[in-house]
Amino acid sequence: MADPTGILAAGKVANVGSNPTTGDGDNETMATMRSRLQTAMAAYSDSREDELDDLRFMAGSPDNQWQWPADVLSTRGSVQGQTINARPCLTINKLPQHVRQVTNEQRQNRPAGKVIPVDDNADVEVAAILDGMVKHIEYISDADIAYDTACDNQVTYGEGYIRLLTDYCREDSFDQDIKIGRVRNSFSVYMDPTIQDPCGADAQYCFITQDMTKEEYQQTFPDASPVSSMMSQGVGDESMSAWLDQDTIRIAEYFYYRVKPGTLHLYPGNVSAFEGTPEDKQLKAQFEKPIKTRKVNRKQVMWMKTNGFDVLDEREWPGKYIPVVRVVGNEFEVSGQIYISGLVRNAKDAQRMYNYWTSQEAEMLALAPKAPFIGYGGQFEGYENQWKTANTTNWPYLEVNPDVTDGAGGVLPLPMRAPPPLPQTGLIQAKMGADEDIKSATGQYNASLGMQGNERSGKAIVAREKQGDVGTYHYVDNLARAIRHVTRQLVDMIPKIYDTQRVARIIGLDGEVSMVKINPDQQQPVNTLKDQNGGTIEKIYNPNVGTYDVMVTTGPGYMTKRQEALDAMSMILQSNPQLWSVAGDLFIKNMDWPGAQEMAERFKKILDPKVLEGGDTTPELAAAQQQIQAMAQELQQSSTILENIQDSVAQQEIQIKGFEAEIRAYDAETKRISAVQNSMTPEQIQDIVMGTMHAAMDMGDLVPPSLPQLGNFGTDQQQEQPGEAPEMPMQPEQQGEPPETPMQPPMAPEGLPQ
Repeated sequence: MADPTGILAAGKVANVGSNPTTGDGDNETMATMRSRLQTAMAAYSDSREDELDDLRFMAGSPDNQWQWPADVLSTRGSVQGQTINARPCLTINKLPQHVRQVTNEQRQNRPAGKVIPVDDNADVEVAAILDGMVKHIEYISDADIAYDTACDNQVTYGEGYIRLLTDYCREDSFDQDIKIGRVRNSFSVYMDPTIQDPCGADAQYCFITQDMTKEEYQQTFPDASPVSSMMSQGVGDESMSAWLDQDTIRIAEYFYYRVKPGTLHLYPGNVSAFEGTPEDKQLKAQFEKPIKTRKVNRKQVMWMKTNGFDVLDEREWPGKYIPVVRVVGNEFEVSGQIYISGLVRNAKDAQRMYNYWTSQEAEMLALAPKAPFIGYGGQFEGYENQWKTANTTNWPYLEVNPDVTDGAGGVLPLPMRAPPPLPQTGLIQAKMGADEDIKSATGQYNASLGMQGNERSGKAIVAREKQGDVGTYHYVDNLARAIRHVTRQLVDMIPKIYDTQRVARIIGLDGEVSMVKINPDQQQPVNTLKDQNGGTIEKIYNPNVGTYDVMVTTGPGYMTKRQEALDAMSMILQSNPQLWSVAGDLFIKNMDWPGAQEMAERFKKILDPKVLEGGDTTPELAAAQQQIQAMAQELQQSSTILENIQDSVAQQEIQIKGFEAEIRAYDAETKRISAVQNSMTPEQIQDIVMGTMHAAMDMGDLVPPSLPQLGNFGTDQQQEQPGEAPEMPMQPEQQGEPPETPMQPPMAPEGLPQ
């Protein structure tokens, strides 16, 4: 059975805490419902008549002639089943191109919602997870179809709608999924006419109606009240006139708010909960009593399926907004009456004139070959019937009397056609003017439509295109607001629908699909599980913690962005071919052909490692730096020891000065190696270091790091003047004869050969 509005498929899921009911319902509620529908239909009636005419006009074609008024068709003799002598009534419909120019621009630059954290309890990672879950919902729902349909209706006649649904993931599961539904017929939706928000976020009620035959109704709802009973009880009730007629019965989804009084408690830590809820009981057990208390009216969205007389089904909706989002084009309120229009409305007269002038031009061209023949009477004698049909019958030849004279003996010229009428320049100019009027009425020009105009330079063409985009940008902007409200509703519903521990699928910005774990029972927004070594095993998320909002962005999709990046990189690489050695893998990665990713990975292996690591140090140079640092540490130790022996005897001063010179030499060499390390290979650095160490060893006057015999310096002088020699900090306990062997050279730094 056809279900264009989704009414029959709606309400299959029993939401949390809801109890589906069927029956007569509350009389006051049903009366209010019927009154609201009647009010909404009256408020939209005049505008929707014009909107329906706009839709028919845009769909006009030579077959239906919806762009020609009926009285004009009758005067021109062109009715369905045209007669031979009817004047032409051509339909050259230019409006679909102008409508598609706006809608297809939206398809190339789709608005997309982005979840952002709001309070200090929200987490950036959870916001990214919610963003990925929203994209997955859009993917499984084919949300692009719902968005495109709403945009098509919005641009054509002024209003489109998007709805949200819930359904079970599988037949054998109790887990639920959120779906974004398409509303093909916008005239089936009646939203609260008092709304101020363009998206209908402040609507107090909304209807989605569907008319079906009485036979279909009885088959679909066998347990509902029979039609005969409804008609008998609805006699005299004007509010029932919109629900019943002789052939059909109306079924409607009815969204409305139910207000419940409640008490809100505030506990330490700025934590609040409604009285009687499980959260409130836990907080009361922890803190005994709340800090503050206030009375509030809690609003709960209710969903009802009704036939106008009784309730076919009723449930609570797991969200704080009515799940119907409006996408509006141009909206006006005149004397309390709402008027909505789209792109077609202001271009209708210009399109009619274009059709009229085109028809006139065709008529003149068709009549031009029928110009009469001009000749003399005697020339047609005996052939009158043939010449009478010369304009309608394609005779292979026409006979005349060639010897007709003018009375003076001169032969008269043969018959010939009268010259055709000259083309009327005014008609051509009027046709061209009507064409330009269509463009100006829609805010689009030749450059925007891909046609050659008066613009010659590239800047002029771009400026003209931008001018056309500005003239229709409010349609895209209103769609972006609607998608933002849809995303906001999804963020509000996800914690309520995904209320059990489960694995959720998310989609990243680049289209990559991944799986994440959801646990609504944990206290923190992100729980990171780590192994014994401190490595991250997995992360578990709770979207219930914190507050999140939605911002919207408008731009090309990921595939379009990748193509733009490829084009930009192609231009850069053509002008700088040396960049292949730096960004060649990125260029190949953005190519759209089989094997591009594998080729990019292979190309990455031949790049310089320091490019991939994001630094300037290769592993070899890093090892050389470690060697230099070790040498510097050894020199620092030697310098410290030198400072301790600066008060030695005079005989040591020459050796100390030499020692200081060696330290300065080592320090200068270290700085020199550090300065040239980026331009030298590790082997060159190794040779320099070894050469320096061998030179120091050949001199034989460097003190080793441990200095086991440091006190032997100046031993003879100490024996001659034992009382004058200062006490050495590292002098051995037993003094003996000075060693015959020379002083040992300093040890080589770690990592270098001895």
